[in-house]
Amino acid sequence: MARLNRWLFLSLAAVILIISGCSSADQATTAAEGAKTGLSKDEISNEAFKDLFPLQYDSYQKNAKDTEDTKYSGSVKRSKFDADKEPYLPVLFNGYGFATDYNEDRGHIYANEDVRATARITDKSIGSCLTCKSTAVPHMIEEMGDDYWGGSFNDVIWPKAESMGHSPIGCSDCHDPETMDLRITRPSFIKGMESQGIDISNATKNDMRNYVCAQCHVEYHFAAENSEVTFPWENGFKPEEMYQYYETTAKESGFKQDFIHNVSGTPIVKAQHPDFETHMEGPHGQAGVTCADCHMPYERVDDKKKISSHWWQSPLKTMEKSCATCHSDRELEDLEKRVGEIQDTHMQGLHKAEDISISSHYYVNKMITSGVSEERIKEAQEHIRKGQWFWDIVAAESGAGFHNPQGGMKALKVSSDESNMAIQIATEELVKKGVNIEELKEEIEKVKKAVSEEKDNAKKKVHATNSYFPAQQPPPK
Repeated sequence: MARLNRWLFLSLAAVILIISGCSSADQATTAAEGAKTGLSKDEISNEAFKDLFPLQYDSYQKNAKDTEDTKYSGSVKRSKFDADKEPYLPVLFNGYGFATDYNEDRGHIYANEDVRATARITDKSIGSCLTCKSTAVPHMIEEMGDDYWGGSFNDVIWPKAESMGHSPIGCSDCHDPETMDLRITRPSFIKGMESQGIDISNATKNDMRNYVCAQCHVEYHFAAENSEVTFPWENGFKPEEMYQYYETTAKESGFKQDFIHNVSGTPIVKAQHPDFETHMEGPHGQAGVTCADCHMPYERVDDKKKISSHWWQSPLKTMEKSCATCHSDRELEDLEKRVGEIQDTHMQGLHKAEDISISSHYYVNKMITSGVSEERIKEAQEHIRKGQWFWDIVAAESGAGFHNPQGGMKALKVSSDESNMAIQIATEELVKKGVNIEELKEEIEKVKKAVSEEKDNAKKKVHATNSYFPAQQPPPK
């Protein structure tokens, strides 16, 4: 009951913010809003805005800083395979690019640099991979149509973006260069909202303070027909609603999986970064608090000018501006402690769910090599697929559970239940085949140890399979 009361208080405080604090803040427009810039409507260079809006531009440039001031966030190029982070992702994503290269998020200013550097971009990569990285993308989509989505990243898309003088994620992605009004530049978001019957032309200013972020901080897949970036929202934003979409509408449209898992042979849907969906279903989102309220708090510059911060970072670094505006009756130290407790609990639950998921992949691998019927293997794989989706939706989201604490814990429970069901099915069948289950468990631990102890991150994935657990990729078509 005490926990419920706390969340009711948080929601009430957020509502008060919307009614009073935020509404008055919105009326005090920033230096950028409402201005007539003299810029072309097609301007995509961040530097073109520098002299017109120097305070916002200087704030944006701070995204170049490497920071890691909070336990679960920061902007620093470091592999998530590091021992103190996520050592077993080369197993969990085995058979996919994420098993080779999976780094911590960095500031938006690095978007183009990092997309060129990642080992996940190959000669097979397509235009859709650039969609949320470059300011040139909206014009490229307008000019190229469907040829953009499926175009060769290395041979066509990247050279064209460079020739257009593009910038990394920046001003024109969220603002109309002529007026600086907030706008939507990625058609995938418009289509995703339309699938729920929402016309964004009716969006309020408060809505737009979510929507401009939601163009990219979302779950998506590449449509089977033309590789278009597609949002799975027709049933809603909850993990179970998006999963239902992937099991019905997506499959009917030809999209079956992001990859085939190399250990269990399971068709896997890889969750991306569902920050918007998670936030909207969480207590702050339900109360009308926006992404910008917390991640772009108003700040005074030169002791007089009020702007929205364009240094996107954890609100824990700006609590006086991001949190105290609503929670004025709480000590910031207590609030920070509460956030830490939520995130610690979720990360512990996540790692437990991941560990069960790992075991489920190997149990099914043993089913395959032991000659268990295809029907029972498929049944177990369906549980693996669902189990992986529900932990990955938490892992891929940026708030470490805070954006929706209750929803995150529910997802992790579903994940563990589904993975355990796959293990149960496998155990029943393997016992019939005379497989030594204790030996199987020991071999799983050996693999995990081999992956964890490998110092070369690019080689970690190699240790996920061996003679006891042979790879289960389907033969090339």
